[in-house]
Parts: sequence; structure tokens; C-alpha cells
Amino acid sequence: MKVKNVLLLIILSGGWLLPGRMSAQSTQPANVKAGSIQGTVLDIDNDAVPNATVTLQAASATPLTVVSGDDGNFAFHDVSPGIPYQIIVTAQGFADWRSPITVEPGQNKTLAEIQLRIAAVERAVTVGYSSKEVAVQQFKAEEQQRILRFIPNMYVTYEAHPEPLTSNMKFHLLYKSLTNPTFFMLEGSWAGIQQAAHTPDWPLGAEGYGKRLGASLAGGGTEMLFSNAILPSLLHQDPRYFYEGNGKTSSRIGHAILAPFVCKGDNGKSQPNYSQIGGALISASLANTYFPESNRGAGLVFKSFGTDMGIHVALGLAQEFILAKFTSRGKHREQVSTDQEQFSTSNSKHAGSH
Repeated sequence: MKVKNVLLLIILSGGWLLPGRMSAQSTQPANVKAGSIQGTVLDIDNDAVPNATVTLQAASATPLTVVSGDDGNFAFHDVSPGIPYQIIVTAQGFADWRSPITVEPGQNKTLAEIQLRIAAVERAVTVGYSSKEVAVQQFKAEEQQRILRFIPNMYVTYEAHPEPLTSNMKFHLLYKSLTNPTFFMLEGSWAGIQQAAHTPDWPLGAEGYGKRLGASLAGGGTEMLFSNAILPSLLHQDPRYFYEGNGKTSSRIGHAILAPFVCKGDNGKSQPNYSQIGGALISASLANTYFPESNRGAGLVFKSFGTDMGIHVALGLAQEFILAKFTSRGKHREQVSTDQEQFSTSNSKHAGSH
């Protein structure tokens, strides 16, 4: 009986354990099969894009990254199903492409129409220029400036942003001015005015006029030599008149009156016009060597200096308000200014097609 009872208990225990074990096995999830994703990266002309970076990322998983081959193909294997992914395709020179994607268990999903568009690139283009070249072009234009088409008017610049003159340019302007027939005409007219005023104390007649003409040529020549060439080169100052043209009349009058006393340096900054003042004083002082003895001395120096500066003030006013209207201006080839100009442009694979 004991043996039978033991066997019965074993049988009954086995009957309970077997359904329980089968029930436990039935509650475990079935093995989930992974999926895959594949595709081809193309441009808008359906040409393959090699070496594109393709990233598969999800919020709760480590991103997976592959690189497209020479044919643009790529593939991800063992992709967990049921997870919302974001696939991102990037390539140099193209705009990013992205799309959401989810795979089913065991699904081999192929992505179609992955087309990358050319990226709109902000390109900073620097157009450089040579300031020396611009100065040469402006200088050539100034050489062509004429009042009433025949009187040179080279010592005025109408440029909004004039380049400084080199020393060679300053001496070249001097040479052009002193060898022009109008220089002799103006100095001859001034000698005639002095003849009429009986000053300096030379006799009248041809002899007196000849002496006055010689003194006028000497005075005008030495004043131009020192004021427009020697001192501006040594002191790095600009001997030209800078035409203002715009603004209030009072401002333009002040600019013209101050021009013989305030100039621009070769660095573009305003500074005392030592060249003009010094040239006028040197010219007046040298006059003591060839004027009559009765006209020599400090009085002659300051009188000649004052007269010369007054003429330049009047000339500045004339340049600002009168002569500009009658001056034919030369043209120079347009250059890009200020050290640099930046602009934006859209890059395109085929120029002009996008």
C-alpha cells in the first residue's frame, strides 16, 4: 500500500507540473526577427552620390552610421522592428535629406527617391584691387581735366575716394604744369597787371615788363616747385584741391577757404598744409634776391606771402563753385574700392540652372 500510495503521489505531482511548465512556456514572447533597410543616394539628376553619410537614429538607441558606395548604395542590417527611426543622409555640397522610417519584423525595406539637392551656399567673395593701379587710373584722368577744353586743371580731384599721389606723380604734375603754354600766359598776364600798377619798382616799357615777367615766372615756378612737389613729397601731403560739391553752401565755402591752410596727408587724414604755407614763404623769400632793392626786406616777404595765400583762397572758391562747371573731366576704369566687397551667391552644380 505504501508503494502504491507513493506511485500515486508521483503520478499526480507529474500531472500538475507538466501543465504548469507548459503554461509557463506559453507566456514567454516568441523570438522577434530583425529587419533591414537599404537604399541608393542620388542627386537631382539621378546620378549616384558616393561617400554620403547615412545615419539611422532613434530616441532610445545608439545611432547607426554607414557610408554609401561608389554606386550610391547603402544598407543597414539587424534593424530592430517596431522602433520609430529617423534616417538622415548628408553629403558635402548637398542639403541634408531626412525621413522617418519603421520596419516590421523580418522586413527588408528599400528606400526609394533619396535625392539630394544642391545646398544654397553663402559664399564670401573678396574682390581685391591694387591701390597703386587705382591711383594711376585716377591720375591719368586728372591729367585730362581741362577748363573750357584747353586750360589744364590738374590740381583738383573730383573723386569721392581719391588714392594718394606718389612722389613721381607729384613731380610729373609739376612738370606738366610748368611746361604748359597756359603757365606762361598766366604769368605774362600777372606781369602785365604789375606793369600797370608800376610794381615792383622797375621802369615801365619793354625792359620793365621783361623784368616783371622774369620775376613772375621765377616766383610762380619756385612756389609750385616747393608747394606742389618737393614739400608734399617730403611731408607726405597731397597738393590737390579736394572738390566737395555737395552739402551746405556755408560748409563748401569754409572748405574752400581753408584748403590753402588745411590739406590731406597721403594717409587720408587732415593736417596743416605745411607744403602750401612753406612753399609760399620760400618763394617770397627767394624774391629778395631778384627784386629791386627798394622792394626787398621782410615787408616784401609777408606781402608776397599774403598775396599768394589770398590767390589760393580765391582759387579754392573758384574750384568749388565755378570751375567745376566748366571743367571736362577724364574717365578712369572703375575699380572695386575699400580694401574689400562681400556679396552672397547661390552655388549651383550647373551654372545658371538653379
